[in-house]
Amino acid sequence: MSLITFIDYLGTFVFAISGVLVGVEKKFDLFGVFVLALVTAIGGGTLRDLLIGSTPVGWMQNENYIYIVLSALPICFLFKRQIMRLKKGIFLFDTIGIALFTILGLQKTLAIGLSPMVAVMMGIVSAVFGGVIRDVLSNEIPLIFRKEIYAFACLIGALIFLASSYILDENISMGISVLAVIVVRILAIRRAWVVPFNAR
Repeated sequence: MSLITFIDYLGTFVFAISGVLVGVEKKFDLFGVFVLALVTAIGGGTLRDLLIGSTPVGWMQNENYIYIVLSALPICFLFKRQIMRLKKGIFLFDTIGIALFTILGLQKTLAIGLSPMVAVMMGIVSAVFGGVIRDVLSNEIPLIFRKEIYAFACLIGALIFLASSYILDENISMGISVLAVIVVRILAIRRAWVVPFNAR
């Protein structure tokens, strides 16, 4: 298994867990929890693939994505208490997910010959739109539409990857960029950083 495939599967899994935890918190039934996990895990990547013309979209060509989402259900139900004990279980898995999918979406877009600017945008789309769909379905205001640092963390990670990949091994660049997204998100929450803009 290549590193890219591993990151793709890991991102799918952690986003699926994020969706399951939200569904459980909202007291959805089993089908509702599965739908929430599915759209969280594949929603951003599906939109990205449609926008860049990569069809059929990834999960339709590889059933492993469905199995990965399904595997998140029993794991969350069996270990929900332990996961939620991490104190911000949903936040943690959501943060890991956006970090992984930012770099994955950026790389996939670059691989088909689109510009770095478009690649950064598609990385952010990959990372945040599964969560947007999850939040809409669970009757929450999506994080991307709040002041909280979210998509901005993805932007920082994507730019770090583009800059560092010229001078470092690609795998090292990926690790640094993923870590940067996670660190920015955690610091933003702990220190109450917000995007400095107010619409009036």
